[in-house]
Amino acid sequence: MTKLRDGQAAIDFSVEDILGNQIILSNFTDRPILLSFYRYASCPLCNIRLNELIQKFPVYDNAGLVVIAFFQSPLESIQKYVTAKHKVPFPIIADPTHAIYRKYGVASSRWGYIKGSIRLHRFIKAFRKGYWLGKMENKYTLIPADFLIRDSIIVKSYYGKNIGDHIPFAEIDKFLSLADWDSKKGE
Repeated sequence: MTKLRDGQAAIDFSVEDILGNQIILSNFTDRPILLSFYRYASCPLCNIRLNELIQKFPVYDNAGLVVIAFFQSPLESIQKYVTAKHKVPFPIIADPTHAIYRKYGVASSRWGYIKGSIRLHRFIKAFRKGYWLGKMENKYTLIPADFLIRDSIIVKSYYGKNIGDHIPFAEIDKFLSLADWDSKKGE
């Protein structure tokens, strides 16, 4: 599977989120975007990351960031393991066929699965928040990925090194300060 690189055009898509809303990536070309690809809905590492992103979202939303999250689980599992525990303020896409995952080069890695499985501090944090391992669905060795997009161009592509690795929040913060600077430059 081909990974996308910084500077490449973002691949447009049109999908329904879990609430039935049509999400078309190209509708957001005037705003900074974070596409975040997660594993399966009951993954404790995915849920702790989602929780952290939700906590930061008010600041990101004020900066104009559009967040779109993907899970490789079907709708029913996302409802059971994700939206039952989180009030998610941004769209979540169920993509059990990996249609968008493939477009963005999100792949599996047995070694990444093994490395991520020993991240005990993250698992402990997730367990303390009540995120227990449930049904493992689809490709359990799938590695997360995140993409920061501006003006239909991938500014930063981040392919995780293991099952719990997402783009650092500092990278998102930096991206938003650059996006803010670019918008002020045109004034």
